[in-house]
Amino acid sequence: MMKQLKSNRIESLDILRGIVMILMALDHTRDYFHLGLPNPTNLETTTPILFATRFITHYCAPIFVFLAGSSACLYGSKRTKKDLFKFLFTRGLWLIFLEIFLNNFLWWFDITFGFIQLQVIWAIGCSMVVLSFLIYLPKKAILLIAISLIAGHNLLDGIVMNGDNFTSILWRAMHQSGGFPIGESRFVRFSYPLIPWIGIISLGYCFGAIYKKGFDILVRKKLLLYLGIGSILLFLIIRGINIYGDLVPWVEQKNSIYTIMSFLNVTKYPPSLDYALITLGPALLFLYAIEGVSNKRTKFAITFGRVPLFFYFLHILIIHLASMLAIIATGGSYTDSILNTELFESGRLDALGFSLGVVYIVWVGIILIHYPLCNWYMKYKLKNRDKWWLSYL
Repeated sequence: MMKQLKSNRIESLDILRGIVMILMALDHTRDYFHLGLPNPTNLETTTPILFATRFITHYCAPIFVFLAGSSACLYGSKRTKKDLFKFLFTRGLWLIFLEIFLNNFLWWFDITFGFIQLQVIWAIGCSMVVLSFLIYLPKKAILLIAISLIAGHNLLDGIVMNGDNFTSILWRAMHQSGGFPIGESRFVRFSYPLIPWIGIISLGYCFGAIYKKGFDILVRKKLLLYLGIGSILLFLIIRGINIYGDLVPWVEQKNSIYTIMSFLNVTKYPPSLDYALITLGPALLFLYAIEGVSNKRTKFAITFGRVPLFFYFLHILIIHLASMLAIIATGGSYTDSILNTELFESGRLDALGFSLGVVYIVWVGIILIHYPLCNWYMKYKLKNRDKWWLSYL
């Protein structure tokens, strides 16, 4: 009789992580299959369903980063501070390496690396390196730093630095967003400025304490409920006042639906205070509701939630390859899938793409393709817990 594999991981956290990764695949499927069509957050050209498709995927990055901090806390609860420091520091550097060399190739298929975009894996990697030093501080100090970075970084929105000097480049990496050229043929873009993401991973690290062994479940559920509701109410108040909390204020639109869309159209790059509140608040309520729930749907989500890095790189590769096949099948050239500056500037991509309905159909297919692969890798990790290198994959 085959021995049943059991994991010591927190199921509710893995369920949440799995769901946001499934949603992340929707966003990236839209990126490749909805090309040339309206910007989903441009209220002049978008539609309610397109806006909603983009808005629901806003939950992915902050929850992904937040739970990375929680996982670090739980990982460190069974190890010394020195061991946790080593893990966070080395894994952070590893993620930065993967972002630059692997993720950029999978996104663009450009062997010249003419465009290097530093996205969420970069943000997690850099934030882990910073967190590796912060763990030596008292938890209250880490919590204070986290809240200050998340709630206070919008005070810096007015600081704009131009030029390609070191200070300007550093500021774009930390808060402003943007990039800089390397020579005449290469450009680096900081899509995920680091200051608020460091705050979010640090907040997640503090949050992980309520999932440590022995913590009272009823107390945890009360905290999740109160913090979740409190975050949403705080979002409604701050966003309603419309003075602070987001780089772009909301404005009244042509009808109530578009006015609501403007209200919800919060800034992700970098993630504003409003963005953090309206994404992390509902996430906490979800954790409150999902505690102790186990069924076929939650097990489906867990499969993805337990192999996040494997899923991330695999789904980018498969979606990109699928878009290449779609371009060829509709009479295009495979070279239109090798994304570079010349292709973006040529305008050829404007004529490519499918309806949003097709995007959803492809997304479902992508998830179904990934499930057996992720399920295999999840079981492989459970069978080989003694292999230290698996914690880096």
